[in-house]
Amino acid sequence: MHSLSVASKPTSLKLPASIKTLLEEDARKAGLSLHAYMVQTLADSVRRTRLPEAFTRDALEALSDMKTNGSGYELGHVRAYFSELTNYRKGLQDRPRDLSPTRIG
Repeated sequence: MHSLSVASKPTSLKLPASIKTLLEEDARKAGLSLHAYMVQTLADSVRRTRLPEAFTRDALEALSDMKTNGSGYELGHVRAYFSELTNYRKGLQDRPRDLSPTRIG
Protein backbone atom coordinates (compact mmCIF):
# COMPACT_ATOMS: atom_id res chain seq x y z
CA MET A 1 0.00 0.00 0.00
CA HIS A 2 1.35 3.38 -0.97
CA SER A 3 1.39 5.95 1.77
CA LEU A 4 0.38 9.52 1.18
CA SER A 5 3.43 11.56 0.33
CA VAL A 6 4.08 15.17 1.23
CA ALA A 7 4.27 16.12 -2.44
CA SER A 8 0.85 16.59 -3.92
CA LYS A 9 -0.60 16.84 -7.37
CA PRO A 10 -3.40 19.35 -7.95
CA THR A 11 -6.66 18.00 -9.25
CA SER A 12 -10.05 19.45 -9.94
CA LEU A 13 -13.16 17.89 -8.47
CA LYS A 14 -16.58 19.24 -9.30
CA LEU A 15 -19.12 18.25 -6.65
CA PRO A 16 -22.87 18.59 -6.61
CA ALA A 17 -23.75 21.37 -4.16
CA SER A 18 -25.68 19.02 -1.89
CA ILE A 19 -22.71 16.66 -1.52
CA LYS A 20 -20.32 19.55 -0.88
CA THR A 21 -22.62 20.84 1.86
CA LEU A 22 -22.70 17.41 3.52
CA LEU A 23 -18.91 17.10 3.24
CA GLU A 24 -18.47 20.54 4.81
CA GLU A 25 -20.71 19.49 7.72
CA ASP A 26 -18.80 16.24 8.20
CA ALA A 27 -15.45 18.03 8.00
CA ARG A 28 -16.55 20.58 10.58
CA LYS A 29 -17.71 17.79 12.93
CA ALA A 30 -14.35 16.05 12.47
CA GLY A 31 -12.49 19.30 13.18
CA LEU A 32 -10.85 19.29 9.76
CA SER A 33 -10.75 21.62 6.80
CA LEU A 34 -12.85 20.50 3.85
CA HIS A 35 -9.68 19.77 1.89
CA ALA A 36 -8.12 17.67 4.69
CA TYR A 37 -11.40 15.81 5.19
CA MET A 38 -11.74 14.97 1.50
CA VAL A 39 -8.10 13.80 1.28
CA GLN A 40 -8.58 11.63 4.39
CA THR A 41 -11.87 10.22 3.08
CA LEU A 42 -10.37 9.40 -0.31
CA ALA A 43 -7.30 7.78 1.31
CA ASP A 44 -9.59 5.68 3.54
CA SER A 45 -11.54 4.59 0.47
CA VAL A 46 -8.34 3.56 -1.33
CA ARG A 47 -7.26 1.48 1.68
CA ARG A 48 -10.70 -0.21 1.96
CA THR A 49 -10.72 -0.98 -1.77
CA ARG A 50 -7.39 -2.77 -1.44
CA LEU A 51 -8.23 -4.74 1.72
CA PRO A 52 -9.42 -7.90 -0.10
CA GLU A 53 -6.19 -7.99 -2.11
CA ALA A 54 -4.09 -7.54 1.04
CA PHE A 55 -6.13 -10.22 2.84
CA THR A 56 -5.53 -12.70 0.02
CA ARG A 57 -1.82 -11.88 -0.09
CA ASP A 58 -1.50 -12.29 3.70
CA ALA A 59 -3.45 -15.57 3.63
CA LEU A 60 -1.25 -17.03 0.90
CA GLU A 61 1.87 -15.97 2.79
CA ALA A 62 0.54 -17.56 6.00
CA LEU A 63 -0.25 -20.78 4.12
CA SER A 64 3.25 -20.84 2.68
CA ASP A 65 4.75 -20.27 6.13
CA MET A 66 2.59 -23.04 7.57
CA LYS A 67 3.69 -25.49 4.88
CA THR A 68 7.33 -24.50 5.38
CA ASN A 69 7.49 -24.75 9.18
CA GLY A 70 4.73 -27.32 9.72
CA SER A 71 2.81 -25.37 12.35
CA GLY A 72 -0.45 -23.51 12.27
CA TYR A 73 -3.79 -23.01 13.96
CA GLU A 74 -6.51 -25.65 14.01
CA LEU A 75 -9.87 -24.36 12.79
CA GLY A 76 -11.75 -25.57 15.88
CA HIS A 77 -9.34 -23.71 18.15
CA VAL A 78 -9.68 -20.53 16.08
CA ARG A 79 -13.48 -20.70 16.18
CA ALA A 80 -13.46 -21.25 19.94
CA TYR A 81 -11.04 -18.33 20.41
CA PHE A 82 -13.23 -15.92 18.45
CA SER A 83 -16.33 -17.11 20.30
CA GLU A 84 -14.58 -16.47 23.61
CA LEU A 85 -13.32 -13.10 22.34
CA THR A 86 -16.89 -12.11 21.46
CA ASN A 87 -18.02 -13.04 24.97
CA TYR A 88 -15.11 -11.08 26.44
CA ARG A 89 -16.08 -7.99 24.46
CA LYS A 90 -19.64 -8.34 25.72
CA GLY A 91 -18.29 -8.48 29.28
CA LEU A 92 -19.37 -12.09 29.78
CA GLN A 93 -15.96 -13.62 30.46
CA ASP A 94 -12.27 -12.88 30.92
CA ARG A 95 -10.10 -12.22 27.89
CA PRO A 96 -9.14 -15.52 26.23
CA ARG A 97 -5.50 -16.56 26.12
CA ASP A 98 -3.75 -15.98 22.80
CA LEU A 99 -3.68 -18.95 20.47
CA SER A 100 -0.43 -20.80 20.02
CA PRO A 101 0.41 -22.56 16.77
CA THR A 102 0.49 -26.33 16.86
CA ARG A 103 2.19 -28.93 14.73
CA ILE A 104 0.07 -29.58 11.63
CA GLY A 105 0.61 -32.77 9.87
